[in-house]
Amino acid sequence: MSCGIVDDIEDILKSESNDASLEDHNRSNNKSFIIPKSIKKYSKLADENDKNYDQSLTNSNVPGVACIYVKTWGCTHNNSDSEYMAGQLAAYGYKLTDNGNEADLWLLNSCTVKNPAEDHFKNYIDKAKELKKYLVLAGCVPQGAPKASYIQGLSVIGVQQIDRIVEVVEETLKGNSVRLFGKKKQDGKKYGGASLSLPKVRRNPLIEIIAINTGCLNECTYCKTKHARGELGSYYPDEIVERIRQSFEEGVVEVWLTSEDTGAYGRDIGTNIVELMWKIVKVIPEGCWLRIGMTNPPYILEHLEEMAKILNHPRIYSFLHIPIQSASDAVLTDMKREYCCDDFKHIVDFLREKVPGVNIATDVILGFPNETEEDFQETYNLIKQYKFSSLFINQFFQRPGTPAAKMRQLPTQERKRRTKIISELFQSYTTHDSKLGTIYEVLVTEISHDEEYYVAHNKYYEQILVPKLDYLMGRMVQVEIIECTKHSMKGRVIEESLNKYPRRVQIKKGEVTGLVISDLNNNANSVGDCCGNGISNKENSCGTDCCSNKELSAKKLNDFKLVKFNRIRDYAIATLITSSVILISKIALRYLKSK
Repeated sequence: MSCGIVDDIEDILKSESNDASLEDHNRSNNKSFIIPKSIKKYSKLADENDKNYDQSLTNSNVPGVACIYVKTWGCTHNNSDSEYMAGQLAAYGYKLTDNGNEADLWLLNSCTVKNPAEDHFKNYIDKAKELKKYLVLAGCVPQGAPKASYIQGLSVIGVQQIDRIVEVVEETLKGNSVRLFGKKKQDGKKYGGASLSLPKVRRNPLIEIIAINTGCLNECTYCKTKHARGELGSYYPDEIVERIRQSFEEGVVEVWLTSEDTGAYGRDIGTNIVELMWKIVKVIPEGCWLRIGMTNPPYILEHLEEMAKILNHPRIYSFLHIPIQSASDAVLTDMKREYCCDDFKHIVDFLREKVPGVNIATDVILGFPNETEEDFQETYNLIKQYKFSSLFINQFFQRPGTPAAKMRQLPTQERKRRTKIISELFQSYTTHDSKLGTIYEVLVTEISHDEEYYVAHNKYYEQILVPKLDYLMGRMVQVEIIECTKHSMKGRVIEESLNKYPRRVQIKKGEVTGLVISDLNNNANSVGDCCGNGISNKENSCGTDCCSNKELSAKKLNDFKLVKFNRIRDYAIATLITSSVILISKIALRYLKSK
């Protein structure tokens, strides 16, 4: 399907340029770097070749009219990346589908944390090839292992280059193979990644997922993600706050902050997670909540007092995900986790004291190399003592290229045994029973897996099932707990509470939001920003309020459509010329053959 390969579009850039984006006129000049499909020489199989030529013309893909299937594995950061890529493709005119069979191209966004996730990714690649689908690979697997044999010859887009997905898809649909890696830089150092102002199609229209930074400061010996996401790169606070403000204006009711380590945010740009949070709370409306993503113990330790105040804020979930991984200091040392078990206990004890009802989630890895029975028992005892209501249990998998893969491995059966013991311990206790009859304010945002209920969360991000009534979705209401189970509760809606918070304007599933207009120089300007700053205030640098003017938004939308029309027109002209050359060549060859 793909005959030509570009090792990296970034190589096309002028060596002295620090800008990670390509201007449109440069893109046109750079087409010569893409190796097109080869044209078969005329042979005795003239009729068969004629048929192939006709078929290739029939299947020509006009830019922006193909059908795209997007599949995502892994963390919320990956899901956010997929939403941004889907948004750009939909804004450009591509049709998105949940049915892989009807799609022309599959966009597979991968996760490299565990072997099963990568195996599943490989299976989808094989399936796409069997179905003769065009393929674009994304995510941490190809970024972390670009020389892997099974991705050779396929189009790949790096984790910091997702703002280039349209051009990668366009080239792939022409039969070319593109490999686009590289880091975003600002002021000479690594940046968070693609702009947060890109258009997006949210998986859940009510929830905005925002990556506040990429990469981390750790060197965990088991982690493959570091190979893909790299060192810490933070977005600037104003850009994050502006995206959150815009999301709430679009009808979002819940925001998730995500990254490989939210606690490390800002250490590379002279700020920190606490300073960011105090700026964010100013733009969260009534009836909406925000969830802080995973943070490693070393960085949250520095901000415990302020973090407790933030978690007590009425519009922030009193929930924090802090992975312990192991309660054995010896194992933590082998993992290079940079904290001890007592550090973790201090964090949990402090937050439980200062933030009443706080919900602390944690992770454990079982069967890490050199983990003794005593080490394992320490982890067992920690879970038994703290009885976490949310516990992510992971059997250790050795990931190629990591230091842990070279350590002495425990037998697979022993890893499974320890994983089973911890799973049974987790299932042996409940944490919700005492909440029967309690009245909570909850935010309704999702549908349960069995599709029998709507899913809401209370202030502590505990799952509460409510009746599946259309008027509840996207609203904050009060419920009385009438049933408690291991993983959730059921609530009776208190009807009088429906008037407390008005229902917000809802975005339809699959709708493009945060539309970005790209001018001919590929400079991203927000629809709400006439100055091209990417960050809009009530009064912008031009000194006017026109950035929020609807007429300007309409004009920019028309400009966007015009750019797309011009590309389709140019493609149509090029296709017509190519078809004419082929037709003339065929006539000439037949004439020569008849002689």
